[in-house]
Amino acid sequence: MKMTNKEYNEYVKRVTPNSKLPRNMLRAFLVGGAICCVGQGILDGLKYAGLNEENAATASSIILVLLGALLTGIGIYDTIAKFAGAGTLVPITGFANSVVSPALEFKTEGYITGTAAKMFIIAGPVIVFGITSSIVYGVLLVLFNTLL
Repeated sequence: MKMTNKEYNEYVKRVTPNSKLPRNMLRAFLVGGAICCVGQGILDGLKYAGLNEENAATASSIILVLLGALLTGIGIYDTIAKFAGAGTLVPITGFANSVVSPALEFKTEGYITGTAAKMFIIAGPVIVFGITSSIVYGVLLVLFNTLL
């Protein structure tokens, strides 16, 4: 079947679905923002309860990871992620989801070869990159401080 460029372009326009990018960006923004607002609420509540800034920040991070893991375990986080897309990946709860999801998926293979081995299949590279970049940053900071 031979087509001219014009016929091909018309064919592509006809079969290409309309972009849902604006809708997806709005959903990601709203849900990601809501997750961050919940985190800020937890932080403010912990500070109001008497924790200092550093301890409240640590505790709120732990609570958000726990909530993300719990919501993943009971199947709610995946439903939210289907609706919000990348809005659920960016906050700390997305990290918890990326650790718990593979662990749940491979639990039938056993605790060691399934859950434990597959737990960091997605989050592992993030952890390695985070540790490596912090080491590089630390070395550069020491070098620049000694040179200046």
